[in-house]
Amino acid sequence: MLYHLQEFQRSLMSPFVAFSDAAAKMYSKPSSFLSRLPGAPRIAAAYELIHRIGKDYEKPDFGIRSVDAHGHKVPVVEVVALEKPFCRLLRFKRYTDDPATISALKDDPVVLVVAPLSGHHATLLRDTVRTLLKNHKVYITDWVDARMVPTSAGPFHLDDYIDYLREFMSLIGAKDLHVISVCQPTVPVLAAISLMASAREVTPRSLTLMGGPIDTRKSPTKVNDLATTKPLSWFQSTVIHDVPRNYPGHRRRVYPGFLQHAGFIAMNPSRHFSSHWDFYQDLLRGDLEDAEEHRKFYDEYNAVLDMPAEYYIDTIRIVFQEHLLPRGLWHVHGARVAPEAIEETAIFTIEGELDDISGLGQTQAAHDLTTGLDSKRKRHLTVQGAGHYGIFSGRRWREVVYPQVGEFIRQHA
Repeated sequence: MLYHLQEFQRSLMSPFVAFSDAAAKMYSKPSSFLSRLPGAPRIAAAYELIHRIGKDYEKPDFGIRSVDAHGHKVPVVEVVALEKPFCRLLRFKRYTDDPATISALKDDPVVLVVAPLSGHHATLLRDTVRTLLKNHKVYITDWVDARMVPTSAGPFHLDDYIDYLREFMSLIGAKDLHVISVCQPTVPVLAAISLMASAREVTPRSLTLMGGPIDTRKSPTKVNDLATTKPLSWFQSTVIHDVPRNYPGHRRRVYPGFLQHAGFIAMNPSRHFSSHWDFYQDLLRGDLEDAEEHRKFYDEYNAVLDMPAEYYIDTIRIVFQEHLLPRGLWHVHGARVAPEAIEETAIFTIEGELDDISGLGQTQAAHDLTTGLDSKRKRHLTVQGAGHYGIFSGRRWREVVYPQVGEFIRQHA
């Protein structure tokens, strides 16, 4: 019912949101006579702020059209390597006519970036992908909004997530593959490679785990506290809802994106209030560059997706409440997830000093579980001064984290 009420409210607000957008343009465009009225900049700024607070945010594009690789600017094209009901495997294919550059591009290591299925779209890792493309062939998991998946596609559990990852790694070719997992998927990725190792399958050359909940008993955060202070029945009855009839996934049970977004905002409400106030002030001052940065950030941050209910409940139970992975009690399709079986895949764990989503030590716990790996194949980095997003996006990612990730991949390539 809550989802239906939210859709009803959105429908009621849409005319006013559209009017606010039109009014903001009418009071700001130099070609409009309204822009020459006294107080027009203040009116325009107020209307745009209202529009951006009330509007719907669609999934953004990656927008990576070219990158500088091996001394040349090369075009980049998104290619769907494999399409599944709940995920698309995307490849960012680089092109050039220069023979020397073609040869260099062919020798670049292959990287699979596993994006989180935790509310935001894979485009949140745009900066991660753009940086990697300079020296790597890059694939990424592009998870589908569950409200867009018809019920005929069936349910989607955490076990299915792991099956998807194994299929993707097999398709790309695990023998020469390097996997980078950001946040939530660190757990299923480690599980997938553990199962591959136990089955004597070829595993990737390296695995980089970034800010993920391998063992949430270490340095628990507000996110962990919420998951452990409520019984599983509370999540099933309170935050799981049916998709309304105006979407292809009508009647699919989901954890709605708007609830996840509300949770994101609730973690730092004052920060978001200040950000929107600063945006209003930037518009008044005519600081168009800072205003555009605000738009770009919130176009991404406010674009959320629904998660399949089965997957969400599985994650709460297995990862946050019962800690089955670090306890060695997790079974997938009857096979135990045994990280100690990993012997060939080098592991690099990365944490942010100020991460308020995955606390210090949660990701590094992977080293204690992979007892079959030689210490020379293990590395850890704590990024000083970095929060959760800083380890995979922004200046610290580009200047501090990526150089070490790139060197780690080359070392094991």
